[in-house]
Amino acid sequence: MGIEVRAIRKTFGASAVLKDVSLEVKDGELVALLGPSGSGKTTLLRIIAGLEAPDPMPGSAVLIQGQDVTQATAAARRVGFMFQHYALFRHMNVFENIAFGLRVRPRKVRPSGEEIRRRVGELLKLIHLEELADRYPSQLSGGQRQRVALARALAIQPSVLLLDEPFGALDAKVRQGLRRWLRRMHDETHVTSLLVTHDQEEALEVADRVVVMNEGRIEQTGTPDEVFHHPASEFVMDFLGNVNLFRGRVESGKAVFGPMVLDAPGSSALNGQEVRLFVRPHDLDIHPQAADHPGMRARVLRVHSAGPQVRIELQAETGEPLTVTMPQERFREAPVVPHDHVYVSLRDAKLFLEDYSI
Repeated sequence: MGIEVRAIRKTFGASAVLKDVSLEVKDGELVALLGPSGSGKTTLLRIIAGLEAPDPMPGSAVLIQGQDVTQATAAARRVGFMFQHYALFRHMNVFENIAFGLRVRPRKVRPSGEEIRRRVGELLKLIHLEELADRYPSQLSGGQRQRVALARALAIQPSVLLLDEPFGALDAKVRQGLRRWLRRMHDETHVTSLLVTHDQEEALEVADRVVVMNEGRIEQTGTPDEVFHHPASEFVMDFLGNVNLFRGRVESGKAVFGPMVLDAPGSSALNGQEVRLFVRPHDLDIHPQAADHPGMRARVLRVHSAGPQVRIELQAETGEPLTVTMPQERFREAPVVPHDHVYVSLRDAKLFLEDYSI
């Protein structure tokens, strides 16, 4: 097992930041901790790194490569930690920044100068910056500095790699390129990695598994496909991408949303209960008239057609705002314009009752 945390709790004053969190990261796996600000993901990462101490609780522990390191110092854990804001040494060139962790080791375990040069050379090749070894951080782009920071974290041959919002300070295009690069790098090194991010697209694109956190707890753990297509809670459904929300009630075993009626498993036992329907924009279809699928009338408000996807904003006859997305090809087959009255039908949806999926 690469990383295991058991029943971790952390409080700051009267505020509980982590509430009995348990998590396993398999050896060689890249797992993303995903959640909004304040969900506890960075605190959990810092506890694993040894930069924060968890509250003393029975059964609470942090294990790295099967060894209990709960009481070990950060230096003794052999963890590579990469921060959001690089933290490169401005007075050192790229080569020396990467070599730093090797040069400061105790003399008995410090590699020879030749071994340091060899290892740094391999990392420069891995991050594709061989020709920039003599440059200083101020002479690099943001993306290049971030790659140097990652190489420095890898130089000490860490047992695990922890990344805290590593691309958060970069612009969108650079982030996208670095995400692909990080995934390729991980496939080459196979170092057990835990990535903290609030960027849903980043987590879904890069990680083997995604851990969705909210208010100090884990809401769901699964592959990117599982958490996106089979959300375990309203929070996960809402957090992972845009959604349309309908509110209704269960009547005679049916979920009723104005003129739209759907089957509600659980039937009469749920009668009178409020129910919520979540639908992603790409799971809605637009028709010129009523279709066979469940749906409702709506009026087109705006059409945004720039880009590969067309986004259409509507208002349902029950008053809810709706967003529909579709490929350009499908839109060209049946275009709509503002003020058109259309019928919106469901291709897929998720029903929730009192935070449980039904």
